[in-house]
Amino acid sequence: MSDVLNLTLKIWRQANSEDRGGFQTYQLSGISTHMSFLEMLDVLNEQLIANGEEPVHFDHDCREGICGTCSLMINGQAHGPDRETTTCQLHMRRFNDGDTIVIEPWRARAFPVIRDLVVDRSAFDRIVSAGGYVSVNTGNAPDANSLPVPQQDQEKAMDAAACIGCGACVAACKNASAMLFVSAKVSQFAVLPQGKPERDRRVLRMVAQMDEENFGSCTNTYECEAACPAAISVSNIARLNREYLRASLTSDA
Repeated sequence: MSDVLNLTLKIWRQANSEDRGGFQTYQLSGISTHMSFLEMLDVLNEQLIANGEEPVHFDHDCREGICGTCSLMINGQAHGPDRETTTCQLHMRRFNDGDTIVIEPWRARAFPVIRDLVVDRSAFDRIVSAGGYVSVNTGNAPDANSLPVPQQDQEKAMDAAACIGCGACVAACKNASAMLFVSAKVSQFAVLPQGKPERDRRVLRMVAQMDEENFGSCTNTYECEAACPAAISVSNIARLNREYLRASLTSDA
């Protein structure tokens, strides 16, 4: 296998949210298989700038698989072909010389395209602002063993809190549902004693905000879990449903 690749890139270009947009084709040669996917896009942009053309706009920040901003559809898969991997951690050795790679932004009504591959994911921020926090006064940090939490509850909370809010679950879902994201944000508090006082208000407000943002409904195809770089389990969706039903029946929040 060669250490360099010659590639054809079909990239979605869109000047702004009102523009119809469309695919443009670019040729790249001599791409090292050791590059990350975003480094490959950097090379493309350097080439475009050198030719006096507009570079491709895409989101990135930490490039360490933590921040979740590097959201791209790559050949129809959220974040590309690797499981539990963000776009910035995807390496070009996963592709072959001569490949055609199709690169698109997330496709969802709630994630409008801003420009090229950049989408507005502030809907997630508004959902979290609606209730994804603990606001009651919990006092000073307690002694280590003064508030015992069963290990399995700690692990469930930490697993849910691993969600990086990238939106891959929405992009991969045929309905553009945000249930996996919302369920993770609800679950990380629902199983801990610190989250109990606001549990009813939290789930009711977050689900209401999710609906207001025009995300689709969940039909349990589990594509969200398969696309999630943090391996968030769909079991959190079941917990969200239980929390929501309980709050709907018992709460006046």
